[in-house]
Amino acid sequence: MRKTSTFLTALFIAAFAQSQQTPPVALTIYNQDFAVARTFLNLDLHAGVNEITTDSVTSRLEPDSVVIRDPSGKRVVHVVEQNYDSAIVSQEWLLQKYEGKTIDFQISTPQGLKIVQGKIIRAGFYRQQEYTFDGQMLSGQTAQPLIEIDGKMQFQLPGTPLFPATTDGMLLKPTLRWQIDSSSADHFNAELAYITGGLSWDATYNVVAPDTTDVTGDEKADLLGWVTIHNQSGTEFPQARIKLMAGDVAKIQPQSGYNAMAQLRMEAKALDAMQPGVTQKAFDDFHLYDLNRTVSLRDGETKQVQFVDAANVSMRRNYIYDGLAEQVQPIYAGNVNQNQAYGLGGENTKVLIVEEIKNSESNHLGMPLPAGRVRLYRRDADGQVEFVGENLIGHTPAEETVRVPTGSAFDVEGSRRQTDFHVEYNKRMLDETFEIKITNQKMQPVNVSVIEHMYRGENWQITDKSTKFNKRDSHTIEFPVKVPAKGEVTLSYSVHYTW
Repeated sequence: MRKTSTFLTALFIAAFAQSQQTPPVALTIYNQDFAVARTFLNLDLHAGVNEITTDSVTSRLEPDSVVIRDPSGKRVVHVVEQNYDSAIVSQEWLLQKYEGKTIDFQISTPQGLKIVQGKIIRAGFYRQQEYTFDGQMLSGQTAQPLIEIDGKMQFQLPGTPLFPATTDGMLLKPTLRWQIDSSSADHFNAELAYITGGLSWDATYNVVAPDTTDVTGDEKADLLGWVTIHNQSGTEFPQARIKLMAGDVAKIQPQSGYNAMAQLRMEAKALDAMQPGVTQKAFDDFHLYDLNRTVSLRDGETKQVQFVDAANVSMRRNYIYDGLAEQVQPIYAGNVNQNQAYGLGGENTKVLIVEEIKNSESNHLGMPLPAGRVRLYRRDADGQVEFVGENLIGHTPAEETVRVPTGSAFDVEGSRRQTDFHVEYNKRMLDETFEIKITNQKMQPVNVSVIEHMYRGENWQITDKSTKFNKRDSHTIEFPVKVPAKGEVTLSYSVHYTW
């Protein structure tokens, strides 16, 4: 009976000790190279002013973003003064500390290692200075070390400097120090939160498509989504609960202009394609992804976590031909560009390939997709996966379409030429006619969207056309055409400008 009681007591003590352990650091990482870190600080306060120190912070902390509070809300933590020191010990720091003094240097010789003594006349430095002068950004100021050996000076270290074994005044880790005024003795875990640089994340999507598409351009593909987390904060997080914030959050550099600690309303939404354990919530006007597990994140480490796994996703291939030779802007304010050669010469012949994926629940997706890189792979006739293009996408809400340009078609080309041009200056009218030809050397027909721009002026009207068109915006029209296998299609249109 006594053994059983002793065993139960040990279990109780172990469970109690585990319950008293400090929770892991919570990191909310933004895709703009900063993060909000939250940790707990054991405060054992006496009545009066207390000196509190912690080195559980990063070397890229923003000091004016620090918030220390009682998470229960029962106490007010009265901080009289805060100091942050990130000048951790380094070779440059020690050289400056021993400036004017003589130390040992270890050098390599054909006979082996040798110790020589040298006086540090100047430690050397690199100071980053950035300012605007006549519209230019100037940065950087350097000075080489200056060492005296045997009565002679040299502008480089003779070897590896060997410093005396002392830790006086050395700062091994970035450190926060507070003076906290307490009206009475108290003991509790305070929440420490701050914004830090050096933590970032990005999304990558790998789409694997079959070896062929049908004549409509539709196909079924598999989509895998990864988040890649980068830690360059100068600090290791042995245990961290990580959330990822997607969206364009206003952030002033180098200081924080966004109160990331604000308590904002969140709404949950189920995601069928989201990997088990990874959840997404709407947070204010952004989206928050939670890994829902504790991970280790070492300094300098890159960690990847899969967060989307969707099979049989419908994808449509589109071909787009925009033959405009150069990027031109329409003339406004009631005028028209009357130069016949405007926008002509060296027209584009390439037909762009664009893959489209509907981000909907019916298409096995339907989640907010953070901005990132999309890589497209396609299986060949032997079943092997080959890389066929990549591009970047922006933040894509649910029910929107992801459009990924993956390159130019080898067997589909276009040509564009002006066939008529006429100006009546007295009547303030201009007429122009174009002919566009699309050739297809593929063994199957293709659908091509021919894009044309009404770039001469703001008042225009299509007066003749060989096929129907869609108006994309106030200065862009689109002709959808189907080009037969081993064939070609020619279309034409006339546009009338007035001013």
